Amino acid sequence: MVGVLGGPDPSDDPSDDPSDDRWDEIVTTLTDLLTKIGSKSIEVLDLTAPLSSDTPVLHLPEPFANTIPAGLETVSNFDDDGPMWAWNNLHTGEHTGTHLDAPTHWITGRDGASVDQIPPERLIGPVAVIDVTAEVEANPDFVLEVEHIEAWEAEHGPLPDGAWLILRTGWGERGSDPVRFANADADGPHTPGLSVAAAKWLAESSPITGFGVETVGIDAGIAGGFDPMFPAHYFLLGHDKYGLTQLRNVDKLPTLGAVLVASPLPIVGGTGSPARVFALVERA
Repeated sequence: MVGVLGGPDPSDDPSDDPSDDRWDEIVTTLTDLLTKIGSKSIEVLDLTAPLSSDTPVLHLPEPFANTIPAGLETVSNFDDDGPMWAWNNLHTGEHTGTHLDAPTHWITGRDGASVDQIPPERLIGPVAVIDVTAEVEANPDFVLEVEHIEAWEAEHGPLPDGAWLILRTGWGERGSDPVRFANADADGPHTPGLSVAAAKWLAESSPITGFGVETVGIDAGIAGGFDPMFPAHYFLLGHDKYGLTQLRNVDKLPTLGAVLVASPLPIVGGTGSPARVFALVERA
């Protein structure tokens, strides 16, 4: 069988038999990968926003409760509390900054996997990017429809099995300005996302593993008025798929060909986690 990187399936371990020729194939595959990373012919592209007290967080209207912003509390800093070491307590919500939404984050997935139960192999997959920056520049409330996905597939082929579908909107460049990032007025936030039909189709009819965005959440800012409300959460998490939010450097991804790696903390019972997310991108 073939593994993620093109070598034999690691569950069929040839190291049990050093004479097995497949061992050389595995070593060559992994060595080639590291060599290409070292030579920069494969770029490790960081898709993660820095996590700090300035990181934008989602604000829900009353009467709903809100998460805390990220922050560090000093335990010791080369002082009397610890003369030779520095360390901190980290205070943050699960869904702060670049983070992963697990199925248990939403009522439709409440009996599904918490973040610690997600199989690690599902956190690695091919990337497919749909670029709607022009549409979003003209209308920040833009929502992706099924016909947009079908048009993309007509040009690029079917969405890859196990793919992370990334919606490129240009929103990441607003990340250093919380006001522009939220883009809210008296009617609420105005940020792009998925239509109800597109969310349902991606959940029920597509082979993707997850959906990633540059915005604060996987739903459009106006999605609280949809039926069902917040359909990306409702359908995707309800069908054992995942969300990634507040991605950066999406404009540096190719439409196809990159591999995404997400590394959330395995918080026991967690509904999500801040994550370091990066992509492997061939540059030569």
